[in-house]
Amino acid sequence: MKTHPLTFSRATALATALALTFGPTGLMPGFMASTALAAPVKKGGATVTLNFVNAEIEGVARAMAVIVDKQIIVDPRVKGAITLYSDQPLTPREAYLNFLAALRGQGFSLVEVGGMLKILPEAEAKLQTGTVEVGSVKRSGDQVLTQIFRLQFESAANMVTVLRPLISPNNTINANAGTNTLVITDYADNLKRLGEMIAALDVPSATDLEAIPLQYAIAADLAPMVQRLADGGGTAPGAAAGAAAGQATLVMAEVRTNTLMVRAPNAARMSLVRALIQRLDRPGAAGLGGSGIHVVYLKNADAVKLAQVLRAAFPGAGGSSSSGGVSSTPGGGSTTTAPSGINLSSGGGSSTASSGASTQSTSPVAASAQPSTGGFIQADPSTNSLIITATDALYRQLRAVIDQLDGRRAQIYIEAMVVTVNEQKLAEAGFQWAGGAGSENQVVAGTNFQQGGLPSLFSLVGASQQTAAAVKGLNVAFGRKLSDGSYSLGALASFLETNGDGNVLSKPNLIALDNEEAKIVVGQNVPFVTGSFTNANTGSGGSVNPFTTVERKDVGLTLRVRPQVGEGGTVRMTVFQEKSDVDASSRGNSQGLTTNKSSIETTVVIDDGATLVLGGLLQDDFSNNSSQVPLLGDIPVLGNLFKNRSRSRNKTNLMVFLRPVVIRNQDDANALTSDRYDYMRQRQINSQPEPSAALNKIDAAPVLDPLKLSNQLTMPPVKQPLDDPNASAPTVLMPGTSGYAPKLAPQAAPKAP
Repeated sequence: MKTHPLTFSRATALATALALTFGPTGLMPGFMASTALAAPVKKGGATVTLNFVNAEIEGVARAMAVIVDKQIIVDPRVKGAITLYSDQPLTPREAYLNFLAALRGQGFSLVEVGGMLKILPEAEAKLQTGTVEVGSVKRSGDQVLTQIFRLQFESAANMVTVLRPLISPNNTINANAGTNTLVITDYADNLKRLGEMIAALDVPSATDLEAIPLQYAIAADLAPMVQRLADGGGTAPGAAAGAAAGQATLVMAEVRTNTLMVRAPNAARMSLVRALIQRLDRPGAAGLGGSGIHVVYLKNADAVKLAQVLRAAFPGAGGSSSSGGVSSTPGGGSTTTAPSGINLSSGGGSSTASSGASTQSTSPVAASAQPSTGGFIQADPSTNSLIITATDALYRQLRAVIDQLDGRRAQIYIEAMVVTVNEQKLAEAGFQWAGGAGSENQVVAGTNFQQGGLPSLFSLVGASQQTAAAVKGLNVAFGRKLSDGSYSLGALASFLETNGDGNVLSKPNLIALDNEEAKIVVGQNVPFVTGSFTNANTGSGGSVNPFTTVERKDVGLTLRVRPQVGEGGTVRMTVFQEKSDVDASSRGNSQGLTTNKSSIETTVVIDDGATLVLGGLLQDDFSNNSSQVPLLGDIPVLGNLFKNRSRSRNKTNLMVFLRPVVIRNQDDANALTSDRYDYMRQRQINSQPEPSAALNKIDAAPVLDPLKLSNQLTMPPVKQPLDDPNASAPTVLMPGTSGYAPKLAPQAAPKAP
């Protein structure tokens, strides 16, 4: 557990609070001796681990007061014990939200009054809450708040009748007819849900509003059908004309209470819709064991994966996940799981189904001899739908879970920057001597200190003019014949200094679905020799059949990432980044190629739109080499004529940066697409060749057509790409009011003039 150091007074206060809570014995009955209490922390990124088991609420409240650094008062009527623990370290805010949820489960609430927090019975919280907000609901959680909603079109009195069944039993809703406002005291989570319903219902051109509870049908299934029939299906005369005039009927599904919220332009239309709902709200046709068959088409989730999740969450709705398993039933028989996931129940005998047997029972009598109280879930990948066989009660539970899981998952646009800066310096200086004898001046003695880029005196003796011209550095040579010309002496002084700088910037980027792995590779597929063989036959008709085995590997830039978006706007990413290239000095080497590689593999957490450095390398290499003639090189001053010295220094700076941007809806996706599209199109325009009379037949390079979208929208500054973070937000094109991007039909290519 990561905590900050405490002052003596803070630690003493916590110890005193816990001692008063647990009594003289130190531990209350039911509280485990090994339970670790939450240590007090300070704000600023510290975490805390909770482990309260059957602890008194008052003692937990005192510990929580130290964690959140606020005074918490416990009402004398608040009695009881709670269990509050966490498997992982939590921030003070997360610990506070868990504490609120635990209190709510015990029938208590926490309200804020005058800067202090007070724990009260749920029935009293509505009278003492000090938090009052106006307008949209900005908070969430299990804290009791008072929210004031100002209505523009709907009557507050009528809205109270509709919303009162959705309020928690101990909380209130009141209407102020003078200002046409609603005053609701409830938990923040429920207030947020009520605020969305009020915003949808408080619209003009409507007169009647009614909540119609359903007995058999599912609200989420029935609402679209009633909406289509009421507005344009020909059920009521004049429906299309009323819809065209802005008098359309609005039908919304309230999933929690299985209720249809209906708004109609007049009483006659409301009567027709009510009668239609009554005719449709009938029990379905009974199937196996009194169950009905339902088909649920998914919008975003994968049917196969969701079916597996539902089978695990509802064991009675999918049977065992393994085919061939047999389990006993209360009727004395056995239940066989077929490979398709359907349970076959027999009343008195037994049936077997194994992966390799052919005695699997398929008798309809055996399948229906004993009623089944569970259900079956099967996925249809071709239509991405679920086929559910279940009772109405079980289907309602399944449908509520499906609606929660079948949401649109966020996407994450990930930009990475790999920056490499190299600096190389080399300096060499030295003297070389050579002595010759004979008429052809053959070399009989000399020194050779060839290093790095300096030439060898022996290689220059008798060399051609072209070879001598290719020598690097400053080279000064002189020679002299001795005696009668039979002996000669030559010397070569060489000086070389080399400076080299490199600056490489790589910026891979890609989009990944939430909690799905994405990968991008930019480079070459290079062959590496892994073995060779030669079969030589030297007899008559012998032949040589050599062959070489190679293995191809990707060399270049690789980015592999799996992002996961958190509720608080953070992004957790498992990242693997690799940059590799073939060493130029190893080309043509008989031992094979050598690759230079740098990689990072880590897991990080970063805020949406923020930039984080993943890691890097700062390397500084220095070498100092010296070669000399023994004894002669040690002579002061003159010894330099018999030496060769070299120094080199190489600096390498490598850094990897990462920046995720969460794309939660189609508007964000279109804004990002338009920005990148315009960026590439502008680069194509800037790279157009200059006009040429000699090359007039090819006078232009391809250029992308302008991206055609409807409606103008300014992209938020936080979504700016990494290459220009300070640039102003460009005006981009966004989809229409329908919330979906229009389908772009392929355009014909322009004809050449």
